[in-house]
Amino acid sequence: MSTLLNTIKPFVNEPFIDFSIEVNKLAMEAALAKVKAGLGREYPLHIGSDQVMTDAKIVSINPGNVDEIIGRVSKANTDLAERAMQVALNTFEAWKKVPAAERAEYLFKAAALMRARKHEFSALMVYEAGKN
Repeated sequence: MSTLLNTIKPFVNEPFIDFSIEVNKLAMEAALAKVKAGLGREYPLHIGSDQVMTDAKIVSINPGNVDEIIGRVSKANTDLAERAMQVALNTFEAWKKVPAAERAEYLFKAAALMRARKHEFSALMVYEAGKN
């Protein structure tokens, strides 16, 4: 049995960040600067292990500053959507045979990454939702 599964604690929501604490405020300001520096990028579709760039894009704009483009995401057509569905169906055939404990490990790792990058995720939501 894995290390992560041996240390599972009961679920609790992630606590709110107290921005009156200077270290939290500075971390968020740094995340806002990091995210702002990366705005306007183009993002591919991910179909299995392939990254697919398309000419058609979905453009995300900061509603609080309509001149600011958050990013341009490649837009799938019907053929690419069908390809993605087929890859997902094929992948599921192997994935469903992976033991639940191992699948849970991936979720715990993803949660740990999100927790470690929570200020960056929050900063991206600030820009995408047009918050000041």
